[in-house]
This record gives sequence, structure tokens and C-alpha cells, in this order.
Amino acid sequence: MNFSTNLLGAIALFSLCSTGPLLAQVGKPFIHDPSTITECEGKYFTFGTGRGGLISEDGWTWNGGAERPGGGAAPDVVKIGDRYLVIYGSTGGGLGGGHNGRILTMWNKTLDPKSPDFKFSEAIVVASSDGVEDNDAIDPGLLLDPTDGRLWVSYGTYFGFIRLIELDPKTGKRVEGNKAINIAIDCEATDLLYRDGWYYLLGTHGTCCDGANSTYNIVVGRSRKVTGPYLDNMGRDMLKGGGKMVLAAGERLIGPGHFGRYVLEDGVEKMSCHYEADLDQSGRSVLGIRPLLWKKEWPAAGDNVKEGTYEIESERRGYALELIVDFTRMPGIPRGPRPTDEPIKPVPSQELTDVIKTWPTGNISVRMGDYMVRPHQRWTITAAPNAGGYLGGPYYKIVIAGTERALAATADAELTTVPNFTGAPEQLWRIDQLTDGTYRIMPKVVPNSGKKLALISSGDSTPTLAEFDFSSDNSKWNLKAH
Repeated sequence: MNFSTNLLGAIALFSLCSTGPLLAQVGKPFIHDPSTITECEGKYFTFGTGRGGLISEDGWTWNGGAERPGGGAAPDVVKIGDRYLVIYGSTGGGLGGGHNGRILTMWNKTLDPKSPDFKFSEAIVVASSDGVEDNDAIDPGLLLDPTDGRLWVSYGTYFGFIRLIELDPKTGKRVEGNKAINIAIDCEATDLLYRDGWYYLLGTHGTCCDGANSTYNIVVGRSRKVTGPYLDNMGRDMLKGGGKMVLAAGERLIGPGHFGRYVLEDGVEKMSCHYEADLDQSGRSVLGIRPLLWKKEWPAAGDNVKEGTYEIESERRGYALELIVDFTRMPGIPRGPRPTDEPIKPVPSQELTDVIKTWPTGNISVRMGDYMVRPHQRWTITAAPNAGGYLGGPYYKIVIAGTERALAATADAELTTVPNFTGAPEQLWRIDQLTDGTYRIMPKVVPNSGKKLALISSGDSTPTLAEFDFSSDNSKWNLKAH
């Protein structure tokens, strides 16, 4: 969080009070500088600048209610054992006109303020800045190293260096004798993550706290060692201003910053951030959750599913999901050679009205087939009304374009289409973009089954429901707009 002097009054007030095309989180997801999303007792939590934060029962609908003492700015959270370590910056960042900052940690057994175990420990100072040195002790990010269990904190803003320190994961205190290491400049709100032998430093670049005029974007460098050096894809050191773009403004969401990573399972990851301004929500700062992709070993922001009409294509062979109905030929197009002097004119596409009367009126099964842009292969995907959601997305209904004929799971773990969408749980679908850019498609419920199954291509022409396997193309789908 970087505050300029001429904006101090308005921005400080905003920071203390605030806790399409692209589907946004619903409820009241208003927050600035959110911590990495953390699950606790079946709920999702994120904390922001000020004392509060957001809670979600499902990961899609977010509202206020999270509590954190100490005030300050830009917290982060990590679960260690059966406790949660919360870290935040007090003053600094230009708040009050200076860069005298402190980083503090505190523990709690739970993040749920309604729990009888909800009680924060006394805050402990782990880092500070005096307002003169080339560092501003604010915007901390936590990494519990999965390789050795060591606990690291990166912190700082544009006022000097981004620094790295080590904490004791048992106490939350600074490791005795630990000296801060400079690892980056020209960014703030950093976060560290580890993946496949690489440490990644995510930083927020650009200006904040100016609503739709904020230039925030998220950049990354990586290193084989947690202490750096962190280089971008062109070999530029983040200590010299390097950084590969992860996410910039898009459509009506301006100024993404404060990256967080959430791993659901193999191949399914999410990233959190805030947008300085959601132009569809009065230009307020809001929580954003998107798929996290990995491209050539670099993180990249994925896209939440846009409502629209798609071909649902199997990654296995490229065949398309379609109704099992009789093939209807397009009229008026002769076979064989055509006269070279024949006038050229457009041929109308086959329309739903040309074929729907030939379809059965009851349930119709599905299969895979060559895509030919025909009505029985075109699926409209929209957020199901009042159906809730999951982390980062709503439950969708999937219907044949122009109809209410809905894709549904059956009690024997197969697929069918029913004549009308009713909102029944077996007609609701979860769609996650995977780390390789393909999609996983899962029914909310398989009737008479407690298993979580996904849409699978068990053969070139045979779709079914089975356990998801990220290592197999049978489990992966592409959504293609035509």
C-alpha cells in the first residue's frame, strides 16, 4: 500500500472504513489489501486493511464479519499446525505522513469470531522501519516453506527495498540474529510461494488507492533459493525493477493487487487479489478470485467462465459433447463438383427451429461427436439463479442453446438431458479452469451418491461421470465460443 501525501486524508479514511462480462464475487465483497484466503471450520476468511475482513460459507458469496484486532494495513494469514498466524503492518506506508512502520504477528486457534476458542494472542513486533532507512515496514506476506518448514516474511513498499526475514514457526517471533535481506524494489504487497523447485516472489506494481485511476498490476520473479535473486522471464533482477506480468486491469476491473494463492487439489488452484475499482460496483475496491494457471513454469491469471454459448470439447481427442439425436442434413447443398461459374452466396446455418421437432420430448442422452456447429452441439452456460457457488465461481446451468433442455447427472453416475431446467442439484455444475488452461466440469450432486465426480470422456465417443484425474486428458475439457 503506497500513499502519496496529497491523497493522505481521503485515502486514510478509505483504508480504515473499507474493509459482464466477468462474473464477480457476490454479496458485499468490499475489501482493500486482502490477506490470502484461508479456510477455517468450513468457512473461508480474508482480512483487509483496518480491523475487519470478509467471511464466506461457500467461497462465492462474501460478506463482512471477520475480526482482527490491531488495525493497521495489509494483513496475511497462514495455518501452522492447529493454529493460525496473522501478520499485519502498523502505520508505515505513508499513513500519518511517514514511513515509520512495524510488522506484528499474533496467533489464534480459530478465525471464526463466533467460536468459543476465538481469542488473539498479544501482538509481537517482528520488523520495523524508522522512516529514514530504505525500507517501509508494511505489507507483509507469509511463506511456510513446504520443503523444510521454515517460515519467511517479505515486506515493504515503493519506499525503498522489499525485504525478507525469517520467523520461528512455533512462536511467530523473529529468529534470533536474523538479518533482513533485500530482494526487490519498485513494488509492494509482496507474497512468496513455492512450486516444483522454484520460489516465486509476487509483487504489486503501480499506484494504488486512487480508485479507477489506480495503475496497480501484479508481477513475478523466481529463484531457486528463497533468499533470491528473483529474476523474471527475461532474466531481469527484481532488485533492479524486473517482474513478469501476472495480472493487469481487464474489462471493468481496475488495479489488481495483493496476490494470494489457494491450492484446492492437484491441477486446481485459485489466486486472490483485490481490484482497486470494480466499475460495476460503484468503483469500489473488491475481492477478486480467479483461476491460477501455470504456463512454462510461470504463474498467470486465468479467466472465470463468462456466460455464453460454447462447444464443450474433450481434450482427449477434440470431439464435442452433443445430444444423441438423428443427424439432420442441411438442405440445398448438392454433393459433388460444382460449376465454376455458379454465383457465390451465403448458406444459412442450421437453426434450432430446423431440427427441434425431430428430437424426442423426454430425456435425451449425450455422446461425443465431430463438431459441426449444429444446434444439438451448442451449449449455453449461465450462472444458475440463487444457487450459490464455490471458491471463485457460481454454480452454472448448462442447456442446449435456445432451450431449457439441461445437462444433468443421473443416479447411476451417467449423463442425460432433461426437458426443462428446474434448479435441482444434479442440474447444477461447477466449472474450474485448471492450471493448464483446460476445464474441469463437475455436477454439484450425483443423486444417491456422496462421491464427487467429474465429467469424463471414458472413450472417444463416451462421456460419463468418474473421479477427476488431472494427469489424464479424459478429465479435461475446453470451452470454445463459435
